[in-house]
Amino acid sequence: MKNSNQIVAENLAWVEETFEKVDKKLRKMAVRSKGLAADGVDASGMHIRDKKPSGWTSGFFGGLNAMMYEYTKAPEYLECAKACEKTLDSALANNAFELHHDVGFQWHLLSGALYRITGDKASKTRNFYAATTLSARFNVDGGYITAWNGKKQQNWTIIDCLMNLPLLYWASETIGDDRFKRVAMAQADMALMDHLREDGSIVHIAEHDRDTGEVVNTYAGQGSAVGSSWSRGQAWAVYGFTLSYIHTGEEKYLNAAKQVSNYFIANCCDDWLPRIDFRAPAEPVYYDATAGVIAACGLIELGKRLPENEGGMYMHAALKLLRAISDNFCDYDEENDHIVGYGSVRYPIPGTYTEQQAGVHISIIYGDYFFTEALLKLKGSEFLPW
Repeated sequence: MKNSNQIVAENLAWVEETFEKVDKKLRKMAVRSKGLAADGVDASGMHIRDKKPSGWTSGFFGGLNAMMYEYTKAPEYLECAKACEKTLDSALANNAFELHHDVGFQWHLLSGALYRITGDKASKTRNFYAATTLSARFNVDGGYITAWNGKKQQNWTIIDCLMNLPLLYWASETIGDDRFKRVAMAQADMALMDHLREDGSIVHIAEHDRDTGEVVNTYAGQGSAVGSSWSRGQAWAVYGFTLSYIHTGEEKYLNAAKQVSNYFIANCCDDWLPRIDFRAPAEPVYYDATAGVIAACGLIELGKRLPENEGGMYMHAALKLLRAISDNFCDYDEENDHIVGYGSVRYPIPGTYTEQQAGVHISIIYGDYFFTEALLKLKGSEFLPW
């Protein structure tokens, strides 16, 4: 296997060509957006503007613009990111009881990025407030961060939360107090024990005993069934364990990242187009391109941090995923608002969720975010939004 640098070099022409198309389109999207948080797209192909800033995806469009500004210095990106940040202010001011574990997705990718890029102290304050909100969800006796609000779900954890932990690592580094990092590592350790299966697959949702932390139940979550393998949850683990390794240097997270990555690669290497659930019935075929681009970001970071004779495999897989998704699922028409198509919110369960209710094969803003982040990594950007 070639090393990571060789693999990137062989694909650099494709990376440059693809990024140029993405950049041209995103500049137009930035101007059209008017600073509102974008989520899915409507029938015309234009992004739906989120009227509820407390929603978990509300930070991705602003974060995408912040990330693009950091690399290109194009003013329209900064203007859009700042406008998105102000849109989210109402969630901090008026909707505190609606916030949950996804405050990292909402603010760290936007306010955290803007603070590191511009030094804006107001952005720093927003991000730190989000960090305190997340750390306050920690159950001291059980040793986990509660994912959501409400009595029914107060003892539930979710694999997605691994991606919110960089907010806590940032907070500890910023104020020189490791209490936030301790919470983050406790959550990552819980995920190692309670969400990572022996074969490298992932449990999406676990319910715990409030006092002991012991798992008392597991749920299908957005997968096809209890015990199944939801591909986006697998991708969150690929990138999430890698990020905890980056922030802590702990080998246990690196080993977990390799284990979940190997499982992900093995389950989509036939055509590099991830299905919604790796253990769902073969027919009908349901894809989730967002799982592929999220995993690609994690695989790139993993590949860069492993010895040459090992890292190349992960970089190779990342490029295979990105190129397959670009060839099959991407739209570079500058007159609409979406790039990555064939994203899926969850698996459509007969009698429970129709394909429409499950959000199958649609464009979702985090698909565009992670696809662009992966391209920037391959172009040599050293800015890590996480």
